[in-house]
Amino acid sequence: MKYIVILGDGMSDLPVPELGGRTPLMVAKKPNMDALAKVSEAGLVKTVPDSLKPGSDIANLSVMGYDPELYYTGRSPLEAISMGIELKDTDTTFRCNLVTLSANQPFEEKIMIDYSSDEISSQEARRLIEYAGPRLMGGPLRLYPGVSYRHCLVWSGFEGKPDLTPPHDISEKKVGKYLPKGEGSEVLLDLMKKSYPLLSEHFVNRERVKRGLRSGNCLWFWGQGKKPSLKPFKQMYGVEGAAISAVDLIKGIAKAAGMRSIDVEGATGTLTTNFGGKVRAALDALEEGCDYVYIHIEAPDECGHRREVDGKVRAIELIDEKVLGPILEGMEGKDYNLLIMPDHPTPLSTRTHSRDPVPYLLYRSGRPYPSKASSYDEESAKDSGNFVGRGTDMIKKLLGL
Repeated sequence: MKYIVILGDGMSDLPVPELGGRTPLMVAKKPNMDALAKVSEAGLVKTVPDSLKPGSDIANLSVMGYDPELYYTGRSPLEAISMGIELKDTDTTFRCNLVTLSANQPFEEKIMIDYSSDEISSQEARRLIEYAGPRLMGGPLRLYPGVSYRHCLVWSGFEGKPDLTPPHDISEKKVGKYLPKGEGSEVLLDLMKKSYPLLSEHFVNRERVKRGLRSGNCLWFWGQGKKPSLKPFKQMYGVEGAAISAVDLIKGIAKAAGMRSIDVEGATGTLTTNFGGKVRAALDALEEGCDYVYIHIEAPDECGHRREVDGKVRAIELIDEKVLGPILEGMEGKDYNLLIMPDHPTPLSTRTHSRDPVPYLLYRSGRPYPSKASSYDEESAKDSGNFVGRGTDMIKKLLGL
């Protein structure tokens, strides 16, 4: 028996006026998902406990079978593990975004133009981070380049818990109310302020502006945490697991759980990601002894944060066409269970995550479910009457535990 999860990050939504009061899942042309809905268990699942914030870290831990109320120690340490950073128990890590802030105002009056600097390339971002690091950091502070706009700060010996805001939560807002507060905030804010003039004048950013792209003109710190300790996935669930994703968070969870983290060339986390490469990697892993694969697709979440209505619809259509379709074809004649779901909603109207329950489809090959659904979307899932109150129970349903 094989087990497959197709995780469309942030795929679910609220009704959108531009879509006639429907959600992207309702509007998207997704013949494979809708066909499966007629023979699959459908329902809603609550992936984010009320005690925690609705982040991708919390929600993906939950879907992968790790109770975030027990195992969550912060987002950035999971990303640090993916980046190969050796952490000590006394280290505190921070996600460091390269963001685009507006010009010509005092720092507190600047506007968060883009939390991703126009999804800056990893090559350009590395040059900026490696330029800023030696000029801003020292002593207990170390800055590490990551993928695209996502990087990591390690502060050795720091035990504080400052109040930090994810930059994707404040798109098009003045940053003043959302700057670091609490213990250690003076150091972090000083680094952020100093990074702005330093990066604004860098050759990479000047060239990006000439090409009509946004510059990565400021460092923004958030998502702090301590070194995590996850029980091995195989020990918990009795299967060999692998994860396929473009983002360090998912790779870090997989590595911390003793799963395989499979890198795919051209995997970007956007609409231009290498969908086919992810599918081939998943099917190969299943052929080579893995029992469980977690295929993470970031594109719907990115479109939600950027309020790209058509883009989010297209992201769902691409998942259906280029991921689900080939997976179904590749698994034909085999015994498998397949779970399709988001980790959390990323509503276009708010441009940030919510803790609302998300729709799921659970398909068991050769064992059709007596479903009344005709499509896969939020309303059909609600109408099914099935509700799973804990996200960690989904893996038990998938594995038949």
